[in-house]
Amino acid sequence: MALPKTLKLMNVFLNGTSFYGVATEVELPKLSSKFEDYQAGGMFAPVEINLGMEKLELTHKYAGTDEKFYAGFAEAQIDKEMIRFAGSYEQDDTGEVTPVEVLMRGRHKEVDGGNSKVGEITETTIKSALTYYKLTMGGKDVIEIDTLNVIIKKNGKDIYQKHREAIGI
Repeated sequence: MALPKTLKLMNVFLNGTSFYGVATEVELPKLSSKFEDYQAGGMFAPVEINLGMEKLELTHKYAGTDEKFYAGFAEAQIDKEMIRFAGSYEQDDTGEVTPVEVLMRGRHKEVDGGNSKVGEITETTIKSALTYYKLTMGGKDVIEIDTLNVIIKKNGKDIYQKHREAIGI
């Protein structure tokens, strides 16, 4: 029987600034393909056609408040904010520690300062619209998505390379 790799420690960096001890929660982007049903004459059942991906969104939460949380809000440049999640996952049956890193770029579309009450820790929640996502586990690049440059790489294989070549980019 194997036990799961569980998050033991984490850190979040906003534009290179560490929020260790302040970052409380990260909801990493859901990776979701965009499919549409297709059924033409002669087909007795529909099939799903892949039409790309759904948008990438990140939700990250912090204890307290900081002016840096607001720096990326209402930004004109679509990929100005760099967000890095670093996690240390441990498998309790083997003691193996796996570093997990998610590097993301985008801009903050919502900054929620939460409720402020004397004697209680305020929580700030940021929602970011992303243009770039790269997941690395144990030093291995698992998936990389660059929406602006039409790149999707899985385990190092560029699955959109032929499409880019076909349209001259």
